[in-house]
Amino acid sequence: MYRPFYSLSKEPFGKDIKPQEHFPSQSFKEALARLKYLVDTRGFGAILGESGSGKTYALRTMAESLNPALYKTIYLPMSSGTTMDMYRNLVTGLGEEPRYRKSDLFRQIQKAVEHFFYEKRVTPVFILDEMHLAKPEFLLDLAMIFNFSMDSKNPFVVIIAGLPFLSTRLKLNHIQPLAQRIIVHYKMEPLDKPEVFQYINHRLKLAGATTEVFSQEALEAIASHSAGWPRLVNNLASTSLLLGAQLKKNPIDAEVVRLASMETNL
Repeated sequence: MYRPFYSLSKEPFGKDIKPQEHFPSQSFKEALARLKYLVDTRGFGAILGESGSGKTYALRTMAESLNPALYKTIYLPMSSGTTMDMYRNLVTGLGEEPRYRKSDLFRQIQKAVEHFFYEKRVTPVFILDEMHLAKPEFLLDLAMIFNFSMDSKNPFVVIIAGLPFLSTRLKLNHIQPLAQRIIVHYKMEPLDKPEVFQYINHRLKLAGATTEVFSQEALEAIASHSAGWPRLVNNLASTSLLLGAQLKKNPIDAEVVRLASMETNL
C-alpha cells in the first residue's frame, strides 16, 4: 500500500535481495573475506552473530559464489531435528542412503567426503547453522567425524554458525578437540550509524526510489532504535513506510519512526 505513495517499484526491505545487491558493510566484507580464506584453506570455521546480524545472509552469499563444479554445498540448520537426524541429514546431503547405527553413519560421511574430494575433485562445504542449539555430544562428534588421515588432511570445509554464546560453549574442556581445529573465527558486528544511513538509502535505491523517503532525523531515529542490527533496521524501516503512507508523511519524519518503534517493540 505504501509503494505507490513513495514511488517504489518493490518492497525495499524484504528478504529476497540478491547476493550481488548486498550492502558492503565493513562487518559483511570481513566475514566474506574470512569465509573465502577458509574455503581456500579448508577445515573448520565459526561465524557467530546476534539474531538478525546478517550471518546467514553472508553464508548464503559465500555459498552462491562457489563454483558448483568444484564445491558441493550442504546447508543444515540445527533446528532440523535431533542429533541423530543431523548425522542422517549429513549423509543424505552427500547423496547417500543413511544407515541406522551412529558408527555406520560416521563411516558413510567420511567415505562420501573422500569420494567427492579425491575422486570427483569436488570439495564438500558443510554449513551448520544454529549450532548454539547443538548438544555437546554433537560438537564433540564433529571433530571425530571430520578426522582424516590422522588429522593431517582436510578434504572438506565445515562452517559452524550460531549466536555469540556458542563461543563460550566451544571453550569448554570437553569441546576442545573441535575448538582447537577452528582456523577461522569471526563475530558479526552491527552497522555503525553512517552505515545504517547508507544501508537504508541503498535498499531504497534498489527499490526504485528517486527522491528522499526518510528525513535525516528519521534515519537517526532508525539507527538509534535498531542499534544497527540489519534485521531490526529492515523491520523498523518497513513499519515506518506503512505508517508514513497512512499518515501522508513524505518524507518520513522522526515521529513516524517513533510510532513504528512502539509498534515493533524497539
